[in-house]
Amino acid sequence: QVQLVESGGGLVQAGGSLRLSCAASKRTFSSYTMGWFRQAPGKKREFIATISWSGDTNYAQSVKGRFTISRDNVRNTVYLQMNSLKPEDTAVYYCAAKPAGLHTAADLYDYWGQGTQVTVSS
Repeated sequence: QVQLVESGGGLVQAGGSLRLSCAASKRTFSSYTMGWFRQAPGKKREFIATISWSGDTNYAQSVKGRFTISRDNVRNTVYLQMNSLKPEDTAVYYCAAKPAGLHTAADLYDYWGQGTQVTVSS
């Protein structure tokens, strides 16, 4: 079992930045693929970014060039640096974990955090 706890959400003006963190409980965190997803009211959960145990990454086109996913395997933490935020980035952001594979489909991830709200004002 892997427990994930997100933090770092909040209210920011358009064009601003936020950094989300996701702390994992499991000592074998370093072997897991980690992902970030988001869900806006009335919309489906959307893939944002994923990072493998070795640091390979994949991003949704909507955030490429603005968001950066990274991980610290010593601190068992994955980060999402979000720059040039837009009002359409407003959503609850979730981190997720799976044993292996750089996948974008939410249903392939086994463990989920509780989510953190990001609100971008225009």
